[in-house]
Parts: sequence; structure tokens; C-alpha cells
Amino acid sequence: MRVLLIFCAVLAYGQDDLARGKKLYEGFCSLCHGQTGTGGKGPSLAQPTLPRAPNDDRLVDVIEQGIRGTEMPGFWQLTDNEARQVAKYVRSLGRVEVEKLPGDASHGKSLYDARGCAACHIIRGTGGSLGPELTEIGARRSSAYLRESIVNPGASVPEGFLVISVTTADGKTTRGMRVNEDSFTIQLRDAGGKFHSFRKAELTKINREVKTSVMPSYNGKFSAAELDDLIAYLASLRGES
Repeated sequence: MRVLLIFCAVLAYGQDDLARGKKLYEGFCSLCHGQTGTGGKGPSLAQPTLPRAPNDDRLVDVIEQGIRGTEMPGFWQLTDNEARQVAKYVRSLGRVEVEKLPGDASHGKSLYDARGCAACHIIRGTGGSLGPELTEIGARRSSAYLRESIVNPGASVPEGFLVISVTTADGKTTRGMRVNEDSFTIQLRDAGGKFHSFRKAELTKINREVKTSVMPSYNGKFSAAELDDLIAYLASLRGES
């Protein structure tokens, strides 16, 4: 009887941790990763393994410290115990059934190839680098995010792809994606892939084109079935060779 009581107490404590983790997740994480962890602006967390957090300790580090060079901030205001509760809840999301999608991934790949998507996107080392790499996009983004990115690419522009136009004193304007920026300089990459560096003191205008993407909208350029097929293909890209 005593062993049973101890087991029940441990089980209740674990469920308590999970409930607290869920509440913290909803407050701090769901805006980017979605209420059910299937992703949005941030990557999907509803998967058995997380590329940047192969174990629980690493996941806690990511929650507390963020990921440098990405849009993932660190939540320093959480206690270590709270971060572990969030981690426990995130791990539980990976046990949720993977999203089932309509569409034919094989036909989606044919569409991807035929429409020239590889001119701007890399998959497994092949393709252009103007747009985000897609090798593991299915593990990082939800199907809803992928759909929006195709029909309305300016709705959520990934970090590192902000479009900026700058004008120099002689009236010349250069437009491209921001590669780097500090207090004194700014570096852009234009649509042709050429890099440009400017000292801000030499510029008369810097225009940050928020909600603008260099990727054109494909709204209406695919049938509903074709769009489902393309999304099914992109969702299947999870980094496996």
C-alpha cells in the first residue's frame, strides 16, 4: 500500500509539472510555436526529436538562453524549475500524433522542380541561396505557416530576410535583404545575390520594408489540389537523407 501511495504521489507531481509547464508554454511560447506546438513564426515542436535540443538539459538551456542568431529569445525571467516544467511539456508535444495532410508529396516535388523553386531555395545542398533553406522545413514549420508563406510571403518574413532599400548622397538606391547591420554600417544582398556594404553616414535614406518579401506571392498560381501537393512535399522535408 505504501509503495502504491508513493507511486501515486510521484505521478500526481509529474502531472502537476506538466500542467504548470503547459500554462507557462501558453504564456511565453505559443505565440510563435502555436498552441499545440505545430509551429507558426517559430518551428514546430510537436516532433519526437528537436534538432537543437537532443536532450532535456539542452532544451532547458535553449528555453533559458535562447538561440543566438535566430529569433528565439532567452526567457531569463523563468526559474530553472519553471524552465524544466516548460521543457517537460514541450517533450510531451512530440508524442502527439503528427499532422496528417491532404495532398501528394511526390507530385508536390514535381511542382517544386517545375516552377523553379530551387533557383532560390536549397534542399540538401542543391539550389540557390536567395531564400531560406528548406532541407528540414517540415520539421520547423507547420503546414499553415507553409501555406501562408506561399500565398502571402510578406505576412511573416524570416529573420535575415528583411527587405531594405538605401539611398546614397548621389541619389542611387540599392534594394536587397539585410545581411548585417550595426550602428555605423549596413550590408545588403540584392536579388542577384551581390553583396553591398554602406556606411550609414553616407546614406540619405534607409527604408525598412516591413511585411515585404522578395519572394512573389503564388496566390492563384496553383490550383487548390496543387497547393496541397506542394505543402505535403515541403512538410515531408525533415532533414533525413
